[in-house]
Amino acid sequence: MKKIAVFPGSFDPITLGHQSLVLRALPLFDEIVIAVGINALKNYYFPIETRKAWIEKVFKDYPQISVTTYKGLTVDFCKAVGSQYILRGLRTSADFEFERSIGQVNKKLFPEVETIFLLTTPELTAITSSVIRDVVRNGGDASQFVPEEVDLTI
Repeated sequence: MKKIAVFPGSFDPITLGHQSLVLRALPLFDEIVIAVGINALKNYYFPIETRKAWIEKVFKDYPQISVTTYKGLTVDFCKAVGSQYILRGLRTSADFEFERSIGQVNKKLFPEVETIFLLTTPELTAITSSVIRDVVRNGGDASQFVPEEVDLTI
């Protein structure tokens, strides 16, 4: 059985932390599906098509990585793509508390799924999509926080 992991998120925008996490997870899985979630209750800064295109560019040289969008529960998406794993990154203890509760609910909803946590590398811990959006919104240059394929001037 292939080991397929889903890495869900809004990726608004994708950061160097996201990129690092996926590349470090590659040896653990046969496939990684980067799943850009669509939540009607959330206001995104960058359009979904742009976010998906950025991620596809970042990982274009990795055939074991695919990028798609999804709506609804992450565990339902996992079932649909045959994934047994949800990949999540942890920067801080607050991330752990938040992700732990979601992981426990996901386990109740879909007992066959395991949530796998990887720690962010120390030099990337401070980078968040929220901070990047704030820098961009206020006219700053956030290019040092995102992969080179990401053009934040769009």
